[in-house]
Amino acid sequence: MSDDDQTLGITESKEYATGDWYAEVCQKAGLTNYGPEGMSGFIVARPRSYGLWERVQGELDARFKDTGVQNAYFPLFIPESYLEREKDIVEGFDPEVAWVTHGGHEELEERLAVRPTSESIIAPYMSQWIRSHRDLPLRVNQWASVVRWEATETKPFFRTKEFLWQEGHTAHETDEDAWEETLTRLDQYEEVYEDVLAIPVMRGQKPDHDKFPGADTTTTVEALMPDGKSVQGATSHHLGQSFAEAFDITYSDEDEEERVAHTTSWGFSWRSLGALIMTHSDEQGLVLPPTLAPEQVVIVPIWQSETKEEVIDYAEEVAGELEDAGVRVELDDRDERNPGFKFNEWELKGVPVRFEIGPHEVEDGEITAVHRPDGEEVTLDRENVAESVRDELDTVYAKLFADAEENIEANVRDADDRAGILGTLGQHGGYVKAPWCGDEACEEEISEQMAAEIVMVPFPDDEEKHHDDVLAGDADCAVCGDDADETAYFAKSY
Repeated sequence: MSDDDQTLGITESKEYATGDWYAEVCQKAGLTNYGPEGMSGFIVARPRSYGLWERVQGELDARFKDTGVQNAYFPLFIPESYLEREKDIVEGFDPEVAWVTHGGHEELEERLAVRPTSESIIAPYMSQWIRSHRDLPLRVNQWASVVRWEATETKPFFRTKEFLWQEGHTAHETDEDAWEETLTRLDQYEEVYEDVLAIPVMRGQKPDHDKFPGADTTTTVEALMPDGKSVQGATSHHLGQSFAEAFDITYSDEDEEERVAHTTSWGFSWRSLGALIMTHSDEQGLVLPPTLAPEQVVIVPIWQSETKEEVIDYAEEVAGELEDAGVRVELDDRDERNPGFKFNEWELKGVPVRFEIGPHEVEDGEITAVHRPDGEEVTLDRENVAESVRDELDTVYAKLFADAEENIEANVRDADDRAGILGTLGQHGGYVKAPWCGDEACEEEISEQMAAEIVMVPFPDDEEKHHDDVLAGDADCAVCGDDADETAYFAKSY
């Protein structure tokens, strides 16, 4: 192996040094740089990763617009008095809020919060825009960045002090309509994870003590990483009327009676990219599903001097045909790099399918296709390449999803007592499903010993995910022994 190949390669182990491996993939696959010196917790998203975010954004944005959502934009800075109108937001985010106190050389009359979340800046304008029941439902969304001054260890995409996300807000006439909206957004988040990112998720709601400040219910999709930790993939909040009351979001009903609206908010961040990288990538580098990959196919021509012209012509014809068919294709015909270097480089960058074209392929009218996830080689007929490559891309996606699905299915385990929860988390990680009384103190007891938490509980009517004995009212809390009200999923998390 050349020095160049060694520079390209991943040196850390995904299994035994997951954090170092992840950081190396982000750096060497050209996804991120760390922020300026003295600004720990900030990252630069390089074009390759930002392009992934744009594709995810496009998938979600299309779904939102198909269901009546319009995009808007609200100020980055939020007056302190606005935050204080919803006391739960202030209490919930106070340790993480970055404050602006000066404009130029002058001290501001009122501190401005750098947007930690936007309920308190969006709700006042929703109040202005809504007058009657004819204005409902109102659905707005913004794509923006937020800042949360995390005290914990940061990791690119998973946890950074500034991150990109979307934040949607809606207002409705009835509680039922708001709840339906909450689940619609959760459905869309689940679709994007499973149909675009190739990551299966579990869905449920956060325990009451961990719901969004001021919300009635916080729903969540959770993804399990290969190292046994859970990622909160996205959340959708049923806010009830607390925010509407705080910000005077009211409407006149058909009888001209003034009513308080019911609201929701929902968000999805570039944490999804962290889950994507962590779930699919390996010790050769980044692995991307065809749905998102900037290059779905890379063509590497292999020639000697006497065969160069015919191989390049053949490869160019194939590339043109794929491009005409809408396939994102890259022809790597660089003279200064040998095929082995190119193979390693494009594997590092995560391209789903590689076409190898040499004199034998030209002579036989074929193409050698190699799948990135597992190196499987497939011989394709040149005549039908534009059609057959779609099958190969679908196959690669199916492989990625199946591996991730196998991981989650193998790592949901039951426990009925404290020792079982702790032992299972310590030995296996993953999700531990246990009866729970609903008391936060029982979660804290596990958290103190294992740095794990309750990442979700099933929806009350989702009987398949409950213990049968919990449903029957016969179970005891696995931690304290009191009567269990529900089933909790414990896990370590990012």
